[in-house]
Amino acid sequence: MIAPMRQAEHADIALLLEGTFPYVRGGVSSWINQMIRAFPELSFAIVFIGSTPDSYGEMAYPLPDNVVHMECHYLFDFAGDAGERPVKPSLRGDAEIFRQVAELHGKLKSPQGKHQASAMLRTLMPLMQPGGKLSAEMFAHSDLAWTFLTDNYRAFCTDPSFTDYFWTVRIMHLSIWKLAAVAEQLIPAKVFHTVSTGYAGLLGTMLQQRRARPLLVSEHGIYTKERKIDLFQSQWIRDNRSVFERDAAQIGYFRDLWMRFFMALGQMCYDSASDIVALYEGNRLRQIGDGAPANKTCTIPNGIHLERFAGLRDKRPPQTPPVLCLIGRVVPIKDVKTFIRSMLTVIEAMPEAEAWIAGPDDEDEDYALECQRLVASLGLADKVKFLGMQNVEALMPQIGLVVLSSISEALPLVVLEGFAAGVPSITTEVGACRELIYGRAGEDAALGAAGEVVPIANPSALAQAALSLLQNPVRWRAAQRAGIARVERYYSQTQMVGTYRALYDKLLAQHGGAG
Repeated sequence: MIAPMRQAEHADIALLLEGTFPYVRGGVSSWINQMIRAFPELSFAIVFIGSTPDSYGEMAYPLPDNVVHMECHYLFDFAGDAGERPVKPSLRGDAEIFRQVAELHGKLKSPQGKHQASAMLRTLMPLMQPGGKLSAEMFAHSDLAWTFLTDNYRAFCTDPSFTDYFWTVRIMHLSIWKLAAVAEQLIPAKVFHTVSTGYAGLLGTMLQQRRARPLLVSEHGIYTKERKIDLFQSQWIRDNRSVFERDAAQIGYFRDLWMRFFMALGQMCYDSASDIVALYEGNRLRQIGDGAPANKTCTIPNGIHLERFAGLRDKRPPQTPPVLCLIGRVVPIKDVKTFIRSMLTVIEAMPEAEAWIAGPDDEDEDYALECQRLVASLGLADKVKFLGMQNVEALMPQIGLVVLSSISEALPLVVLEGFAAGVPSITTEVGACRELIYGRAGEDAALGAAGEVVPIANPSALAQAALSLLQNPVRWRAAQRAGIARVERYYSQTQMVGTYRALYDKLLAQHGGAG
């Protein structure tokens, strides 16, 4: 743990944040910043959960005044951890406790047993503190822990490497003990609010169970879905099967192990939550499909500060600028390469067109370099510009289309901001983008199309959709009008904050006594 940057004795809301605000820019972080500032009457504590300290630079957002407490924890910074101390020969372990651990793991392997796992975790959590019968040191070094590990390896591991299995399980479990220590010492709060499942959700589960305070879950994207994408793309997970053992239809053992781990964390978080929020109906149904009790779920769409962007419409030039702009991080999930490739077709039909990529490029420097090399190899260096971080309000009057080429999104704020500023969008078929562009059935759809939706990873379709708007001023203006009408009617910050205020009031009313 890094020493708290701000320290208080208590807070109204404890925000549990994994790899987002205030260190990482993006839609989720912008939303968190927006939410905190929307409730100046409430005090917030921030618990930031990251991987290692050197994975993050300076804070990307200044802390609002009503953030009274902030602490940072890094799950994979193991220097000085109990699990890395010399082995103590006297450690034996409690046979009954490890029987319960084995039973818990069995429940987590079975879709039918995941709900029972939450109750079992509640029983085991008090034993996970330093000196307890299931402390990190006991799990890492006791005789019974070794027996548990080797028995599971023989019974379940399809990978030939015991060393890889040993370290995978150790890393996976040490993060749990780190979070148990955070839950033990965190300042009192009336409500715990996690903005994902995963590790932040596990911390929320532990806090809800230890403190008996309400847990609110807000998911922008579905965490387990996004982690699956990351795990499929990751290079750090070993697959030691020989070329003859590999089946293209099956994922490696360790990827499957991590996926089941995150699915189990999600289930425990859903079980412990008082309320579970999705950004749109498709994600709410996905949550239910993943095990969330339907009666706990609701949808609260993102909302933006309309007045902040509406004034930008008057700053637009008379003619639509032939500029396609991707506003977002230069990372694989944004599929920037598809956007770059689409520009070959766009430039051929509209030689005056340009592509701007406005967003940080330091989160995945290797991918950013690959994108820059792709631009050079396609001969587009004078047409595709990497702008880095930009002021969105300064950008909007200069562009003709907001482009979103992502392979995964929820309800992207940048599309709403574009609509409010009078800029239509081209998006891929992800998240809530279809209903943002075409509207939900009924009065929303009657407003018209605010752009186009295209398939994922299809440069040609993206290019043709962009050209169909940029080369047809009448159609572009109709899309502009539809976007403005849609965002003003359904996606204002006033609507979003009002719904969350009612939810916060309900949960705060459940508070009684100290946290």
